[in-house]
Amino acid sequence: MHKTADEPKTAASYNKILDSANRLYDEGHHAQAIAILDAAKHQFKLLSVQQKAEYYIFHYNYRYHILHNNNTAILYADSLLKLFSSPLLKKKYSSYYSNGCFYKGDALFSEGRFNEAYLYFYQGKLMSGQNGKLHDCMLSDYSYRMGMILYQQEHYRLAAHFFKTSFDEAGACQLSFKSIYRQQELLNNAGISYKGAGELDSAGMYFSKALTFIDAKSKLFPNATNSWNVARAVIYGNQASMLLKQNKFTQAEGLLRKSIAINIKKGNDNKDALFSELKLAHIYLTKSQTDSLKSTLTFIKPLLDSINDTDANADWNILKAGYYEELGDLRQAIDYFKLYDAEKNRASKKSLALKETDISEQLRRFERDYELEGLKKINQQQNIYLAIAAAFAVVAISLLLLIYKYWRKSKINVYALHKLNQQINTQNVILESAMNDLELSSREKDRILRAVAHDLRNPVGGIASLSHAIADDEGYNEEQKSCLNLIKETAYNSIELINEILEATSNNSDRLVNQWVDINALVNNSVELLRFKAAEKNQQIVLTALDRPKELWISREKIWRVMSNLISNAIKFSPVGATIQVGVTELEEEIEFTVKDNGIGIPENLKPHVFNMFTEAKRPGTLGEKSFGLGLSICRQIIEKHHGQIWFESSTDKGTTFHVRLKKSKQEPLSDTTTNSNSINVENRDTSNPTV
Repeated sequence: MHKTADEPKTAASYNKILDSANRLYDEGHHAQAIAILDAAKHQFKLLSVQQKAEYYIFHYNYRYHILHNNNTAILYADSLLKLFSSPLLKKKYSSYYSNGCFYKGDALFSEGRFNEAYLYFYQGKLMSGQNGKLHDCMLSDYSYRMGMILYQQEHYRLAAHFFKTSFDEAGACQLSFKSIYRQQELLNNAGISYKGAGELDSAGMYFSKALTFIDAKSKLFPNATNSWNVARAVIYGNQASMLLKQNKFTQAEGLLRKSIAINIKKGNDNKDALFSELKLAHIYLTKSQTDSLKSTLTFIKPLLDSINDTDANADWNILKAGYYEELGDLRQAIDYFKLYDAEKNRASKKSLALKETDISEQLRRFERDYELEGLKKINQQQNIYLAIAAAFAVVAISLLLLIYKYWRKSKINVYALHKLNQQINTQNVILESAMNDLELSSREKDRILRAVAHDLRNPVGGIASLSHAIADDEGYNEEQKSCLNLIKETAYNSIELINEILEATSNNSDRLVNQWVDINALVNNSVELLRFKAAEKNQQIVLTALDRPKELWISREKIWRVMSNLISNAIKFSPVGATIQVGVTELEEEIEFTVKDNGIGIPENLKPHVFNMFTEAKRPGTLGEKSFGLGLSICRQIIEKHHGQIWFESSTDKGTTFHVRLKKSKQEPLSDTTTNSNSINVENRDTSNPTV
């Protein structure tokens, strides 16, 4: 009776001491915390398995993280694992057992005993996965460490697999800067592994994924801007390494400079900056830029001495040897090559030690042992399964009878379904006929609209000409002049609307007549024709063209129409005295045009409708200029016929920027098709009133 009452008190007292030791440890009083815990262990003899496990974990963390004594930490990890020697205890305390495997694997990894570390990581993860008691976030740590070991042993594809698995498992981690930062590292490590395996396309994809991930997640932790930049810089350096393998030196040099500019700063990843400088020096050596090579090697020598990395030292010496070889000083080159050879021998011995054991064979052996243990359990369960199978046989017979019953009913349902399908097919035929009628109706509508517009153009043009001539005569009072000017303005606006309708309907049916067109000349022509229009509002048009001529296989007239419409819109909706920027940019597979104004912008409620024909989104210009809502619809029709893209970015306080992208042609222009590419056909076009 007394013993039963005393045990809970003993457990509670020990747990209080353990809590006190944890507080002291967290406050930095590590040795004092260990002393208190050791005294408590001697005082309380009857500790539970969990309390003993907590004691060993406490000592392990102190030895491994504070004293950095890996060998003693391994002993405490062994003591923790011995607590769960039987299969029953392993299953009951699977979390503690898995942690013991994890702790011992970490200490072995720090000692460079990678094969042993891998097996403990594998065993811990396997146990945890089977029991289902370990959170995916912890599984991610296992996979990460297994990937690191495999990378060290140059099993690159397998390492990439574990890094990707770790990334997927890390999605279950509690949201924190540490967990998110680890995920970008995992994507980067997968890219490095694929690069090591020579799969450069996969490597590039994962480097890009890592940068995209950083851009998306860095917004969650804005105070960690410098850490995110360091991560980006590391990825830039890795991308550069990949480009160097492809002999893309210019692109690699640009990325290396971006990386170095970030990580060379005090407190950042100076070691990564050192390796980026060495890669940059290799580019200079390849290009025989001896002055740049010399200054780079001189700059990184102090950093090299402070970091003291074997691979970096070897790399520096071979670059120095190459420098003197470029100068023709073979004696100096040989001296540095000897230093390089010595460093590489040291690195090779270390690498050889990593590869002496085939980890795959060890892993297979471990899996076989684990399978044998599982087979024993299966044999014990088979007798139970036989009894259960007999019961299931009775149930199965009953199910067969039910299946037969429902099969008979299903025949009736199948017939009903067949009838329903026939009705659906009939409706589809009717719908297809209706669609054909609708298409014919649309073509007929365009034909009638063109005929009406064409027939109206001449009489309305006559009205415009007569009203213009009458308005110039003398002898009218102010009210009469106002009426005549109103008639004239209305007539000219009607002509412009008729032209818009004709253009819109013809774009739907006309085939493109393409030719090779100098794009700089085309855009320049559009700008020059509209400069006087901008001058009426005291506006300036600034053109930024391509540095060199570039020809596209396009319809000159149609694309000229698009550019003129976009520039006219910018003039119309910009205030007096504004600047309109027109730009042409060459991308990898496309040419992009931009027209940027500083005007009134497009409100949010109108943005989805601006490309619609006869849209309600039309508005008058800043000086009351008319808008018919057809111009942007025409532009979109033309660009879509060219298989291009058109879109815009707009805000009411910053103005609007329209973007147009056209694909480059795969074939080169023929000499006889480009002789007149600088001319723009503007025949029969009223350039004083461009369509908007």
